[in-house]
Amino acid sequence: MVALSIALLASLVALACAGPAPRNLVLHESRDGVPEGFVKSSTASPDTTLKLRIALVQGDMASLEKALYDVSVPSSPLYGQHLSKQEVEEYVKPTQESVDAVNQWLSSEGITANTISPAGDWLQFSVPVSKANEMFDADFSVFTHTESGQQAIRTLSYSIPKELVGHLDLVHPTITFPNPYSHLPVVSSPAPRNLTIDASVPSSCGSTITPTCLQDLYGIPTTAATQSSNKLAVSGFIDQYANKADLKSFLTKYRTDISSATTFTLETIDGGENPQDGSDAGVEANLDTQYTVGIATGVPTYFISVGDNYQDGDLEGFLDIVNYLLSMDQPQQVLTTSYGQNENTMSRSLANNLCNAYMQLGARGTSILFASGDGGVSGSQSGSCGSKFVPTFPSGCPYLTSVGATTGINPEVAASFSSGGFSNYWGVPSYQQSVVSSYISGLGSTNKGKYNSSGRGFPDVSAQGENVEIVVDGSTEGVDGTSCASPIFASIVSLLNDELIAAGKSPLGFLNPFLYSDGASAFNDITSGDNPGCNTNGFSAKSGWDPVTGLGTPNYAKLRTAVGL
Repeated sequence: MVALSIALLASLVALACAGPAPRNLVLHESRDGVPEGFVKSSTASPDTTLKLRIALVQGDMASLEKALYDVSVPSSPLYGQHLSKQEVEEYVKPTQESVDAVNQWLSSEGITANTISPAGDWLQFSVPVSKANEMFDADFSVFTHTESGQQAIRTLSYSIPKELVGHLDLVHPTITFPNPYSHLPVVSSPAPRNLTIDASVPSSCGSTITPTCLQDLYGIPTTAATQSSNKLAVSGFIDQYANKADLKSFLTKYRTDISSATTFTLETIDGGENPQDGSDAGVEANLDTQYTVGIATGVPTYFISVGDNYQDGDLEGFLDIVNYLLSMDQPQQVLTTSYGQNENTMSRSLANNLCNAYMQLGARGTSILFASGDGGVSGSQSGSCGSKFVPTFPSGCPYLTSVGATTGINPEVAASFSSGGFSNYWGVPSYQQSVVSSYISGLGSTNKGKYNSSGRGFPDVSAQGENVEIVVDGSTEGVDGTSCASPIFASIVSLLNDELIAAGKSPLGFLNPFLYSDGASAFNDITSGDNPGCNTNGFSAKSGWDPVTGLGTPNYAKLRTAVGL
C-alpha cells in the first residue's frame, strides 16, 4: 500500500513538471484560402501588438426580431411603438453565464478586456501576436493586397476553448480581410445626355439633376419641416469632409427659396473631424449633405464624421457609428450611408453581428438606408468576378433599406451600374417573399446558378443616380452613383416623418415591412434597364419589384396617403 502511494505521488509530480494540460480547443472559424487579391507575405512578428475584439453571443435576438416586426408592420397593433434604449439592450445583452465564462477565460490568460458596446456584447483587448497564436491556435501572418500594397495581419483559421462554444460568437479581426476599396465613394464622372422629358419637369433636367428636378419628378414638398425633434443623420467615412461654403453655394444656386445659411450639425466619433479648407472638400460628403439639407427642407441634418481610430477593426467605423447612435436616448430617426463593400469580404459571423446592430437601431425607430453599390451584379464596384454574381454588403441585411439608382426622366429607367441581386448570407425575409418568388419564377433559366434563389433580394427602392449636380471646392460638377439615390430617398423619409410627428404619430422607423405592404403602390414602377456584370446582362427591371430598382422610385403624394396622412 505504501509502495503504491509512492508510485502515485511520483506520477503526480511528473505530471506537474510536464506543464499545464493541453487546452481543449475547437475550430471556430476558418476560410478556404487567401482571398483573391491578397498574398501571404511573411509570418507576423511575435512581438507585434494586435487589438482584438470579442463578440459575445447576444441574448434573445429572436425575440428582438419579433419586437422589431411588431413595431414595423403596419397591420400590427404595436405599429410605431418603438423600443427604448433600455428595452433593446435587455434583449441584446449576453447572459451572465456567457459574460462570466469569457471573462474567466481571459483572466486565466492574464487579460483584462474593456466593454465597447452599449449592451456589453463586444469586448476589446490587446495582445502580442505570439499570445494570440497560442490562445486561438492560430497562425497570424502578414498578408499584402497586391494592387494597393495594403498589408494586414490575419489568420486563415482560429479556435476557441470548447467550453466557450455558445458563449463566444467571434473574434475579430481574424479571418475577415480588409477590402481596400470597401469605402470608396460610389460616384463617377457622368457623360452629358439629352433626354425627352415630361412637360411638368424643367427642361434642364434632361441633362442634369438638381433639387428642383427631384421636387418636380417625385412631388417632394418645398415647404419647411416644423418638428425640431425630427432629425436626419448622414454618415461620413475615409476622411470625406463636408464643406459648408460649398453647401452655401449649392443652396444659393439650387434652393433660392430658402436661406443659403442653412447648414448641418457636425458630430464626430473615432477621432473624426471636418476641416473646412476647400481642398479638403469630399465629393461624397458634399453630395450627401447637399442632397439632404437641399431636399429635406428644414429638417435638422447631422453629419457624423467617423475618424480612423476605429474600435471595430476592419468594419472601419460601420459598427462604431451604430453603437454611437444606440448609446443615445433619442437617436436620429433616419441614417443614410453611401458606402459599402462586397458581402464575401467578411465572415458570415461578423456580417451577421453587424446586421443585428441594424436590427437594434431599427427597433429604436431609426430608418437605415444604404446605397446598393455601383457594380451591377459584380459587386459594390465594377470588376471581375467568377462564375457567380457578387452581392453587396450591407444591402443583403434584411433590417435596412437598400437604395438602387435610376436615370432618365420620361421614362425613368434602371441605371446600368445599380447593384442588385440576392444575398448569400441571409434568406428571403417574410415581407419580401411574394415579390422575390414572382421575380425568380419569371427568370426561368436566365442566370441560373449565378445567384442564390433563396436569398434576400436587394435593392428595395431606388431614386435618381446619374448626372446629379453638386458643388465641390467652389466648382459645380455632376456625379453618378447609388450614393446619390440614398440621401435623396432618405430626405423623403425625413419629410414624411416630420408630417407624421406633427400629426402626433410615430416616425416610420424600419421601413421595409411598410414599403412592401401599404407602401408598395406608392412607387413609380421602373420596367426597363438592367445591371450587367460578370460577363452577363445581369438582372432586368420588370413590372413590380426587381433586383435592379427594387419597388421603384418614390411618389411623395402617394406615400403620404400610404402612411396615413
